[in-house]
Amino acid sequence: MNLHLPIWTLPPETVYEHANTTAEGLSDQEAAERLVHYGYNELPEPAQRSLWLRFADQLTHFMALLLWAAGTLAFVSGTPQLGWAIWAVIWINAIFSFWQEFQAEQALSALKNVLPMQVKAYRNGRLQTLPAQELVPGDVIELEEGDRISADARLVSSQSLSVDVSVLTGESMPVPRSSDAVMNEKLHPSDAPNLVFAGSTVASGRAKAVVYATATHTEFGQVAHLTANIQRDASTLEVEITRVVHVITAIAVGMGILLFALTTLLVGMDVKESFIFAIGIIVAFIPEGLLPTVSLALAIGVRRMARQNALVRRLSAVETLSATTTICTDKTGTLTKNEMTVRQLWIPGVALEVTGTGYDPTGQVQITDDTQIPHVNRLLTASALCCNARLNHQAGSSLWQAIGDPTEVALLVAALKNKLSIDELQHLAPRVREVPFDSHRRMMSVVVSGNSSAHSLFMPDAHSQTTFSQTTFLVFTKGAPLDVLAHSPLILQQGQTKSMTEADRLEITKANDEFAKQGYRVLGIATKSVDSDLIQQSDAVLEQNLTFLGLVAMIDPPRPEVAKAIAQCHEAGIHVTMITGDYGLTAEAIAKHIGLVKQQARVITGEQLSHLSNTQLRQILARQNGLIFARVMPEQKLRLVEAYKALGHIVAVTGDGVNDAPALRAANIGIAMGMSGTDVAREAADIVLIDDNFATIVSAIEQGRAVYQNIRKFMTYILVSNVPEFFPFLFMVLFKIPPALVILQILAIDLGTDMVPALALGAEAPELGTMQQRPRRKSKRLLDKKLLMRAYCFLGPIEGILGMAGFFFVWFSQGYSFSDLQALTPSILSHSADARTMIVYNQAMTMTLAAIVAAQVGNVFACRSERVSIFRLGFFSNRLIWLGIATEWMLILSIIYLAPLQSIFSTIALQPMQWLALLVCPPIVLLADECRKQVMRE
Repeated sequence: MNLHLPIWTLPPETVYEHANTTAEGLSDQEAAERLVHYGYNELPEPAQRSLWLRFADQLTHFMALLLWAAGTLAFVSGTPQLGWAIWAVIWINAIFSFWQEFQAEQALSALKNVLPMQVKAYRNGRLQTLPAQELVPGDVIELEEGDRISADARLVSSQSLSVDVSVLTGESMPVPRSSDAVMNEKLHPSDAPNLVFAGSTVASGRAKAVVYATATHTEFGQVAHLTANIQRDASTLEVEITRVVHVITAIAVGMGILLFALTTLLVGMDVKESFIFAIGIIVAFIPEGLLPTVSLALAIGVRRMARQNALVRRLSAVETLSATTTICTDKTGTLTKNEMTVRQLWIPGVALEVTGTGYDPTGQVQITDDTQIPHVNRLLTASALCCNARLNHQAGSSLWQAIGDPTEVALLVAALKNKLSIDELQHLAPRVREVPFDSHRRMMSVVVSGNSSAHSLFMPDAHSQTTFSQTTFLVFTKGAPLDVLAHSPLILQQGQTKSMTEADRLEITKANDEFAKQGYRVLGIATKSVDSDLIQQSDAVLEQNLTFLGLVAMIDPPRPEVAKAIAQCHEAGIHVTMITGDYGLTAEAIAKHIGLVKQQARVITGEQLSHLSNTQLRQILARQNGLIFARVMPEQKLRLVEAYKALGHIVAVTGDGVNDAPALRAANIGIAMGMSGTDVAREAADIVLIDDNFATIVSAIEQGRAVYQNIRKFMTYILVSNVPEFFPFLFMVLFKIPPALVILQILAIDLGTDMVPALALGAEAPELGTMQQRPRRKSKRLLDKKLLMRAYCFLGPIEGILGMAGFFFVWFSQGYSFSDLQALTPSILSHSADARTMIVYNQAMTMTLAAIVAAQVGNVFACRSERVSIFRLGFFSNRLIWLGIATEWMLILSIIYLAPLQSIFSTIALQPMQWLALLVCPPIVLLADECRKQVMRE
């Protein structure tokens, strides 16, 4: 015997020798030695940087480093208050951003549940219950219905075994497994019908198997390893914020150097004073509040999404959703419920619809004629009794727990919808024999006791009573329609058993074909009666001479909200591509049902995909929408995501299985399922849908677009105030007058009065029509020319003029002329001016400060939309705006009137006439922007 042959090619009796074990399993000593050699049967935790290093990241990004430098320069120049204020900004933002992401990690850890904890294995010749992590290659394990498989194993015996492998392949239906050897050495292990894999579940039957791979050597582990080796790209927001910081920093540093040169050479300041003012201009142009406000805006989006059952693991992922152009979605469990549901019954001459979805037996058979009732009862009774699955109603809950093959569960649910009691049926017709399903016969049969009570339930009409009343046992058979049909020379029509004609066979075949075209899984149901002396007949004889009852058509139904979500994606200009491990016909039927495709679908199988070059694949992706990729492998799904990214798409990938994890990590935005998803998928994702609801993605995209819009809104708001903060220094250089603001007053605006209104803008609800817009282009900049022009060249100069007007208003009202002010400048800058002059100067600076804050009130309303009038939005539709306004005025009044703050910020109380003058500032800014919006709309 060649022990180097693949394990699936070996006969069952030689598998033990191949694995160096016996049918009685390993001894404890041998198992312990192998455990030392192979290690525990568990996947290693993905490598993560320590909490301290992740927190340090928040303190060392580019803007943080810039602020560290600015704070240090402030200390060097002798203004420690300024240094401490700048450094405080860094710490506040770092703590807040780190805490948000840490909370998401903690919430995710609560979802952990990958591999089963206990397994049944033979040790020292006895069947024992062991921790799953102690399994080693060579262990002999027992599997039965409902077990989750803990390691890759080769079957050595099996009885009617089928396995749910959707977590690995995405295939919706359980696949049959047997212990027979397969002589094809070139098979992929996942295609070998005598292998079972870690992470999958036994849907029905029982088996004995020999473990040949554990932990990272399993198919499950290989996909997890593939995921871990994929590097995640920076999000679009991270890229854009970095660019914004670089641009603004370049402007700020350039202006600071220019001001230092001008004040030194033209104004005649000494080097130290010029240096302090240069720092001031840098501080004025750097929006210190930008990062905290971005973090807070993202956090608001995160909390809104959390209320809609979407857990965001990475803050920046919220904004990435706004640019999403393509969603690559899994089918099973994502677009569908992963709950097989009977949708159609066929009895001779008519197809009947069955309402309801999933395992909840709410619904009914849409019977069109009362004469159909007996036949439907017989069909559903036969199908329900020919099942090994169980359906339990959880006490105190509306949920139903399904145990066993989903196909059989669907048959039980259909019977319940027709008001049949499963328990009563099984009590009245106890099973006495079973002929298990196998892949050759493609049928399963049961023999039940045929007492009179069972007959009256199964055959309520008199004719049926006479037909079956003399028999003792009933045979019920279900299976592939054409196979059942081949064993059925008789057919039940209108309550009578008749010989099957060729026309009958054609009608049944046509009905089956129609259902199959719609993606249904179809079962044929048949019956016959046998006497007690015939009950021990061979399986082949027992399944002959059947009476054909009808067809049952079922499908894993789409989630009810998915069709609307897909329509919204199309309306929003987002392409949706289905990528599944299931069959193409089934995938196409679901795609048509949910509106993913309107006309003829383009279905590409994994085999066809493997023959396409990267260039050919990109050409297909570029030309066609609504594509369906069926029977794909994990590495092919990854390839598709990378191909879309190569075409310039921002790709979101949804999925729940380990087969989805590599693509989830490679995507711009990975979206995993929380309830049905595996740990590997959740760890790879940026967003986890707690309720597994695909429609939540549309809400998340809307929130992402709103966050992007809101970031632009408060960026505009913050940058506008930078211009009036710069004007005092510009006027100082041009007109040789004292600066209208000092550095701490600038920080009072940037880090004080501007913060809460900016945060209120970050909390704006999505604007009407947000999801009717196409995704923003990848090349579209967050800080674009349009935003800069509006902030720096329109709203900013208006505020700058208002601020300087306030400054001159105080001087002129005190009897000083412009030339007087110029004459006083040297003494004011050298701090040698008399007390009265300094009082007027401080009051003039206070007026400038208050004028800027007042103008920002008008600006915050103007910035609520780039195009929509505030009179259409309403002044009170975002009440946080008013909270922000109240907060900024409480701050500015405290700065102006509290003695300790007056000394820090160089302020002095304003006179009533000066307060009245400030009332004109908000409407001037707001009405100016309303005029701009009107011109844009026209």
